[in-house]
Amino acid sequence: MNGTNFRMPARRLAAVAAATALTAAPAVLAGAGSAHATTDHGRASAVVLRTGLDVSLLNKTVNVPLAVSLNEVEAPRSAEKTALSATLDGVDGGRPFSVLSADVATAKADVTAARAEGSTRLAHARLHVPGLPLLSLVEVEEVTSEAVCAAGRTPVATSNLLGAVTVLGKKVTLTAGGTTDVRVPGVGEVRLDLSRTEHTSRTAAATALELKVSVNPLKLNVAEVEGTVTLARATCEAPPTPAPESPAPTTEPAGTEPQGGKTRENLAETGGDASTPYVAAGAAALVVVGGGALVLARRGRS
Repeated sequence: MNGTNFRMPARRLAAVAAATALTAAPAVLAGAGSAHATTDHGRASAVVLRTGLDVSLLNKTVNVPLAVSLNEVEAPRSAEKTALSATLDGVDGGRPFSVLSADVATAKADVTAARAEGSTRLAHARLHVPGLPLLSLVEVEEVTSEAVCAAGRTPVATSNLLGAVTVLGKKVTLTAGGTTDVRVPGVGEVRLDLSRTEHTSRTAAATALELKVSVNPLKLNVAEVEGTVTLARATCEAPPTPAPESPAPTTEPAGTEPQGGKTRENLAETGGDASTPYVAAGAAALVVVGGGALVLARRGRS
């Protein structure tokens, strides 16, 4: 056969089609799995402690940044941490310095296709800074923060303070959403913001306590500490809302005109069209005329 177009026997054609289908199937499944893995499901984070402090030692001849985080977690993959203490080296004569210790310190971040949630809890916690080894910068009985962002809903962020708060050895009363200043002569001052929350259409954040610190014990310049401390913070970003499905197009029943039009007979059943009556009438007339002519011809022959 010289031509490039040819017909394959039916049995061979079926075998080739089956082999092609089996070969193509894994590629289709792999593509589907990859698309699912890259779907954006939102985000969440939580942290028990985060510090951004500058520590000056020996009359500011040595500057040490005090950047510490405890139980910091992020998702899209669910995560949880429960470490109870954070230490720092290099600011206490080479010995490990305890920045935070607590009986309970947990942070969780969880994300699904429908919601993202971050939460944290801190209980019976004591925070120290260099220069004040025996006096806590702050002590809290319990604080919690939670941020929940569900697809298509308003994000929610909450923080709670349960029990007393002690700052530089002084018990203080805090106002939710307000600022409290604590000054201790010869030691320093601390400004506290309680239960700070933030919202947008898809995000939320909650911080149980945020402290602005300025400490210089007895003005001896042994250790001067300035900066910020964050306790129990949670954030979230909602998963995208699924797009609504487009309605399926409607079809008119067979044999009918669209609404407002004329109804006509189903031509597939009658075998004719709109000119059928006229054709039938003409044919009948021809039959009549032909019959009359035939009668006249017979009479003439007889």
